[in-house]
Amino acid sequence: MSSSPPTNLKTTASAPSATADTPKVSNFLRQIIESDLEKGTYASRRWAGSPGDAAHHAAGQPDTAKIRTRFPPEPNGYLHIGHAKSICINFGLARDYGGVCHLRFDDTNPEKEDVEYVSSIRDAIKWLGFDWNGSANAEPYQASDYFGFMYRAAQYLIEAGHAYVDEQNVEQMRLNRGDFGKPGVNSPFRTRTPAENLTKFRDMRDGKFEDGSMVLRAKIDMASPNINMRDPAIYRIRRATHHNTGDTWCIYPMYTYAHPIEDALEQITHSICTLEFEDQRPFYDWLMERLIEGGLLGAPAPRQYEFSRLNITYVITSKRKLAQLVYDQKVNGWDDPRMPTIVGLRRRGYTPTSLHLLADRTGTSKAGGWTDYSTLEGCLRDDLETKAHRGMAVLNPVKLIMTNWDDVFGAGHLEPCTQPALPHPPHGAPSAATPEGVEAPPQRHFTIGKEVWIDREDFEEIPPKGYKRLFPGNKVRLKGGYVIECTGCIKDINGVITDVLATVVPDTKSGTPGSETVKVKAAITWVGVANGVNAEVRMYDRLFLDAQPDAGGKDFIESLNPSSLKVITAIVEPSLANALPDQKFQFERHGYFVADRVDHVQGTRPVFNLAVGLKDSWAPHR
Repeated sequence: MSSSPPTNLKTTASAPSATADTPKVSNFLRQIIESDLEKGTYASRRWAGSPGDAAHHAAGQPDTAKIRTRFPPEPNGYLHIGHAKSICINFGLARDYGGVCHLRFDDTNPEKEDVEYVSSIRDAIKWLGFDWNGSANAEPYQASDYFGFMYRAAQYLIEAGHAYVDEQNVEQMRLNRGDFGKPGVNSPFRTRTPAENLTKFRDMRDGKFEDGSMVLRAKIDMASPNINMRDPAIYRIRRATHHNTGDTWCIYPMYTYAHPIEDALEQITHSICTLEFEDQRPFYDWLMERLIEGGLLGAPAPRQYEFSRLNITYVITSKRKLAQLVYDQKVNGWDDPRMPTIVGLRRRGYTPTSLHLLADRTGTSKAGGWTDYSTLEGCLRDDLETKAHRGMAVLNPVKLIMTNWDDVFGAGHLEPCTQPALPHPPHGAPSAATPEGVEAPPQRHFTIGKEVWIDREDFEEIPPKGYKRLFPGNKVRLKGGYVIECTGCIKDINGVITDVLATVVPDTKSGTPGSETVKVKAAITWVGVANGVNAEVRMYDRLFLDAQPDAGGKDFIESLNPSSLKVITAIVEPSLANALPDQKFQFERHGYFVADRVDHVQGTRPVFNLAVGLKDSWAPHR
């Protein structure tokens, strides 16, 4: 079997250090792996440098990878947040126990698969911080590369009396399968001889029969209490061009047959999947036993283990339903920042570390349940708190005019101001004093003049009780600038406030001697009219109003949030105009934002996406 041999079998690439260096909480998967390592369950395995059958690996060297896990996506869509957790689990366990995690494309369904999805999956795993198959430059494995072996294995099963060709139609097979209260009925074709079945199967391969006219089934037990063991189909006829093998095959293996074989050929030790595959485990084990008996695969066989999938409120993860949102134009593509796809989360401003934190905090167990959306948001806040540079932005601007500015400073004067880009530097970074040879914390530079923009919510002509910001007669500090005293406002003919009026208090500039002599109860953010930059800001919210939008057969489209996206023109401080695409910031007092990966153009068309607010205050508004 052809495949490029891995060049380094020691470990996969490390995930972001923020989580890789954190002590891991034990769970049932870690306990299983540690027990297997202690007992030497897989110590006798050999690895020939590439996937292969029993003879192939027998000629190889003792496997230096202590364990082998795998992430086996079908390339029929974009990965979502549930896949991100599975990636973190499988690649993380391999990393932590001196193993290798394989990336394998389970491309056994040619009608729904595409190279576009292959590329997106590779990019997502790299972005999350992992390499696959033992090397930074290794190519992923593909189930389709194993079609030849799968066909050979199917012939063996037929010859050994473990499989037969069934010519019943779909409805007959469904009826004869029985249900949980009624055993199945043997197919009238079940008693064919191995020779007859082998001839039929080869004719299937050679394209002599129509699509759907017959299938190859494993011969197990039609009375089994596990319906999945009632002679499951393992091959079907499907004339479809495959993105990897072209038109070489017109029969394709079923997933439940292909998957355990793929694991065995790749010498996987711990095949970790979600709980919906638990009922398939008996067939997984049955198939491994039959093919080891026939000498096609070597022992010990891989073992399958299941954990509960990630369910997050206000999110759907069905590929079919996500595709519906895209194709019905309810969202703006797979990477729409409201989508739970990895490309969507990335464009929203989520980081690899935040998704690693989510995987850790939601745990790994067999218990079900739901994770609140706020947990996901909290992971991002915790990651960005000490990393995201600060900046001031006015999202709902109104002009503030300091009427005595010219008298105090002179007409047209612009006063330079400085603020730290990171008021809370990352662990280990310098904070106050900067020793010789140590790089100083980054600073932001901007100017203040007679006119500045402030948020409308920072002025009230008649303030409510407890209001501490601008109202006539009250003083506040313009953050990083001067203390001002509000004197009133100007309105247009419709009563809409067009300008807020104030006077500047001299000698109160932040950071200068005597600046604290005038005490105020609030500081507000602002952007200078002279050098503020217009920016498009996309205020994203949860895509659904219902915490479980597709539970119980509900029409998830009906719970779409009509206010999940609002586009506004904001004014940002000049430093933000030079942001690089995908760069994250905290807009002070507003939340965390990211320069859009697609539409943001440095210095000319700033576009920022709201990633998450500063605190969890969400409530559905219908």
